[in-house]
Amino acid sequence: MSHLSTEPRRIALICSKGGLDECYPALIMANAARMSGIEAQIFFTFYGLDVVTEARVDRLHVNMVGNPASPIPPFVAGLPGMELMASSMMRHKLADLDLPTPREMLQILSAAGCRLWGCELAMTMFGRTRADLVPEVDDVITATDFYDKTPGHHIVFV
Repeated sequence: MSHLSTEPRRIALICSKGGLDECYPALIMANAARMSGIEAQIFFTFYGLDVVTEARVDRLHVNMVGNPASPIPPFVAGLPGMELMASSMMRHKLADLDLPTPREMLQILSAAGCRLWGCELAMTMFGRTRADLVPEVDDVITATDFYDKTPGHHIVFV
């Protein structure tokens, strides 16, 4: 006897970090969900808002200082040019793996039906307007709105 649920599967991801290396987990998980027929949404808040900001999405960088997983000692990571070098290396590695850029991922996700939300509080904090965001963002909403839009979703803070 099968115990498989007939309920649709749903996931809602919260992306709060805007580093090049930090945004990919949410983007990849949402893409994998859509490819598996799972409804997906991403709420971009605080520095994660950079991922959907037109002026920043193509200039995301790898945060070297304060990253406990970095193989580079903190005193070296803070030297001028290290963040730029690490970001360049990460971009080349992602390209070698044939991974789309964050902008391309947003376009793919939007086309696949993934809902993309900007956080109203973060927008106000950082002085951004709806016009500052990439066109794939469905709307700017509050955290309460996000919960209202995600009943029955597994919510994952990335």
